[in-house]
Amino acid sequence: MKKIGGLLSLYFFYSVSIYSQQEPIKIEGEAQGTTYHITYFDNQNRDYQPEIVKILKDFDLSVSTYIPNSIISRINSNEKNVIVDKYFMACFNKAKEVWKNTNGAFDPTIYPLSNAYGFGPGKKQKIEKVKIDSMLQFVGFQLIKLKGNKVVKKDPRVALDFNAFAQGYSVDVVSDFLNSKGILAYIVEIGGEVYAKGRNSNGENWKIGIEKPIENKETGNSLKAIVKLENLAIATSGNYRRFIIEDGVKYVHHIDPKTGYPTKNNLLSASIFAKECITSDANATGVLVLGLEKAKVFLKKHPELQAYLIYSDENGNYQVYETPSLKSIITETK
Repeated sequence: MKKIGGLLSLYFFYSVSIYSQQEPIKIEGEAQGTTYHITYFDNQNRDYQPEIVKILKDFDLSVSTYIPNSIISRINSNEKNVIVDKYFMACFNKAKEVWKNTNGAFDPTIYPLSNAYGFGPGKKQKIEKVKIDSMLQFVGFQLIKLKGNKVVKKDPRVALDFNAFAQGYSVDVVSDFLNSKGILAYIVEIGGEVYAKGRNSNGENWKIGIEKPIENKETGNSLKAIVKLENLAIATSGNYRRFIIEDGVKYVHHIDPKTGYPTKNNLLSASIFAKECITSDANATGVLVLGLEKAKVFLKKHPELQAYLIYSDENGNYQVYETPSLKSIITETK
């Protein structure tokens, strides 16, 4: 699985506190085409990296379109009698939920379009209206369903792409593993998506940073805000890192399933907070496709979500829309 990382910058603070007798255990590595960083406190000083590496490998074998023999790749190839696992089923059901809630703005059946634009493992194609219009005939989550533990398509050309939010779910999967081991304080970050439980070594909330949405494919940007997290997930989607330029036209990787073309609105970055990272990640993508004004309406209907949205005003300056309850945990940088 590949998803652009670095949308969130992590900051850990360690000093004498309730964990002063313990050294934090830090695990880091590469997975899903990105990096992960995990920090936790364990009075038994157990190293869970081998187990976590296996979990992430098994996860990719379920839902990564970059692995030819993964469950999702086999389904996209119309292999017969593919049995889905718990990871695939959780992603499919969450995708269906967010698809309905966003009125189709979030739709994982855009996979053929993502490939055509060069944002997937498939071969990039020349961007032409006729080609895009033809692909739209088999884009739509109403064209596919789960029946028991198998996928049923109304059109064999329908294909799924969970890459826009599966990374957030992998954060939840690793968090669930740590919970099962009795770990009470930790932070899990995979490709910029984060869940934090308990508090850090200062006895304070874990702190992370939200970047300024400066167009930049390679390095980290300066911070727009610092967030304090406790028992909360955050995922950020933005249009400033992953894009292509063809014939002088910029195409971002968030595609509107209704038009077949990348989104064009003034919303630059969407950070969504929720109890689970899969929910944060999927809705961050949906909100970015909706655009600022529709996103505001959507968020009022879904108070279980909190949002920090960075957009560009008519003069090209950064502006922020944030839901009210975030004011106590977000600090703007200068």
